Amino acid sequence: MSIREDFEERERRFMSPYGCLSSASKGRVRPEPLRSIRTVFQMDRDRIVFSNAFRRMKYKTQVFLSPMGDQYRTRLTHTLEVAHVARTIARAMYLNEDLAEAIALGHDLGHTPFGHGGEAALKEIFSHSFGHNEQSLRVVDVLENQGHGLNLTYEVRDGILKHSKGYGKIIPDDPEEDPCTVEGRIVRIADIMAYLNHDLEDAVRSRVIHESQVPEFCVNVLGRTHSERATAMMRDLIFSSRVENGRLVLSTSDEMHDAMAQLRQFLYDNVYRSPKVHKEFIKAKKILSELYTFYLENPSMLERELIHLEMQNLMNNGQPNERVVCDFIASLTDRYAMNLYSRLFFPSPVV
Repeated sequence: MSIREDFEERERRFMSPYGCLSSASKGRVRPEPLRSIRTVFQMDRDRIVFSNAFRRMKYKTQVFLSPMGDQYRTRLTHTLEVAHVARTIARAMYLNEDLAEAIALGHDLGHTPFGHGGEAALKEIFSHSFGHNEQSLRVVDVLENQGHGLNLTYEVRDGILKHSKGYGKIIPDDPEEDPCTVEGRIVRIADIMAYLNHDLEDAVRSRVIHESQVPEFCVNVLGRTHSERATAMMRDLIFSSRVENGRLVLSTSDEMHDAMAQLRQFLYDNVYRSPKVHKEFIKAKKILSELYTFYLENPSMLERELIHLEMQNLMNNGQPNERVVCDFIASLTDRYAMNLYSRLFFPSPVV
């Protein structure tokens, strides 16, 4: 028996019947032979971690654009925190930790530079239907590995695509919005838990808000510290979830749901839409809009940049130029976008 087979057997003995066994995956778009050491979901996790897109998240905005302080979250550290929360919940509920981790690590690969400000810009200049969750799936299916994609399993791809909820309900009522696995649904909630917690902490650190402004009800239910809030949210989900009609239904208590919803509304009103954050997003949208127009009009310079980013295959895959430029812009880090903008549109001093 191989190491993989031994691990799959341990999953069958250990996991809840509501979890997704590695050996029961629906497979990949392009069939591959099974490996001797790693399960299919462990393979997916590793392919994501070793991808170019994963490394670029280090320099992509979470909330605060290109923060100079090293203690602020970036898109990468947000992703790692989501993976930690998701894996902790999956372990406590006897589900597939590797699947939850793989989905969490891949869920934001398609996020634009400058966070949701960049996403809003591409909605305006490329397509109203542009969304970072669809772009994340496009990254793993098309853009990575020089156009061959990562060929991930159906379950991980489904979880990446359906992780986003925008400003919708914390736990959706419509089953069509839900990932096909419980692990994918856990990541969707873990994403909210992570950003509610760390965006609040970063907002206080940056003095956008003061701790005293946080609604008293949220403090009473969730706690005052990062650790208290994380523990409270995870514990409540674990012990409030239930089985209905042979299906594990993820749920929170009414009190926890109200506290999370109120905290999210507080962050939208006082952080994400605050003048200090919003004015920087306006600048970011201008940068991406002008870069988009420039590279649409200068394909030879676009090709040069794509070669540098190991994405030259985009020039020859028959996609419309607008789609190619959108993929290019979405892949940029904050600092790369700002350096490009400076190089293209700022005058060069005479030496």
